Amino acid sequence: MEPKTNYNINLDIKYGHLELIDVPEIVKGCKEKWFNQTLTQVNDIIVRIGIVQGEFHWHKHDQDDEFFFVLSGKLFIDLEDRTIELEKDQGVTITKGVKHRPRAPEKVVMLMVETAEIKPTGD
Repeated sequence: MEPKTNYNINLDIKYGHLELIDVPEIVKGCKEKWFNQTLTQVNDIIVRIGIVQGEFHWHKHDQDDEFFFVLSGKLFIDLEDRTIELEKDQGVTITKGVKHRPRAPEKVVMLMVETAEIKPTGD
C-alpha cells in the first residue's frame, strides 16, 4: 500500500541535455516543505533536486542504491541502527534494501542520484 504523503515529487525530466540547470533559481522559486524534481537523465541514471523540511517516511528500495548529496542545510538519514548526519558538501550512498528515513529539521537542498526506475517513496 502506498503511504499517504504530502510530498511534491515530480518524476518528469525538467532539463534536457545541453540545457542550463540553475539550482539557486529552482530553490528561489520553491515554496513547499517537501519538493523533489528530476532535473536530468544521464544514461540510465537520473539526478533529482530535493528541497525539503520535515520528515520523509521509513522506506527502502529493493533493487536500487540511492545517493544523497547536501548542497545546503543539514540532512539526517535515519537507519534502523544509527543516524547519518550530512552537512553541506557531504554525501552518502544508501545501499539497496536498507530501510531509511531522510529528515530535515531545517530547510535542506540536496541532490539525489539514482536509477531512472527507482520509486522515490519506496518499494
